[in-house]
Amino acid sequence: MGIRINETVPNFTAETDTGTIHFHDWIGDNWAILFSHPKDFTPVCTTEFGAVAKLSDEWAKRNTKVIGISVDGVEDHKKWKKDIDKVAGTAATFPIIADEGLKVSKAFDMLPADAYLPDGRTPADSETVRSVFIIGPDKKLKLSMTYPMTVGRNFAEILRALDGLQTSMANGVSMPANWEVGQDVIIPATMSDEAAKAKFGKFEKVLPYLRTTKIPS
Repeated sequence: MGIRINETVPNFTAETDTGTIHFHDWIGDNWAILFSHPKDFTPVCTTEFGAVAKLSDEWAKRNTKVIGISVDGVEDHKKWKKDIDKVAGTAATFPIIADEGLKVSKAFDMLPADAYLPDGRTPADSETVRSVFIIGPDKKLKLSMTYPMTVGRNFAEILRALDGLQTSMANGVSMPANWEVGQDVIIPATMSDEAAKAKFGKFEKVLPYLRTTKIPS
């Protein structure tokens, strides 16, 4: 069974290319993004790691730690980072979990319990290890998405989703389709018009159950 939204994510101890981590302790009071990959030295994944490295300042602005995971070992991760740095044009300073035993991949339901890595394996043997998990400071899953090996992840969308989650948590609102920071948000349908006016001031009543407003500055 997969991890559902607002369930506490698995805690685990794992080796990374930057040392041993205890996952919940590593998250601390931050937001966290765990993004997984089926194998080191693969072309799409290399561009994705590079994209994450380029966004280091954006993650920091949002009090968010990022961590990769691949089902290869620490030494391969260290060698792979040299390629990632070259592609990104900047250093990938975030850790990469070495999940050779598939413990983390199975805990997050990216692989079945009986999965194993055969001799001479290819990325296709672990192709479902292609997920993104956004985790709140409460260690609960806030969002997850899974991509096929042939489609690189859109980290601008992941950043947008993170902004939406943080805005929602801070203000008790929801985001409409294609929302961007600074645009109107949706007032919860459970809130009365009187309460909405007291909290947000002016709002637009598009439908009886769809009311939009701006976040007070």
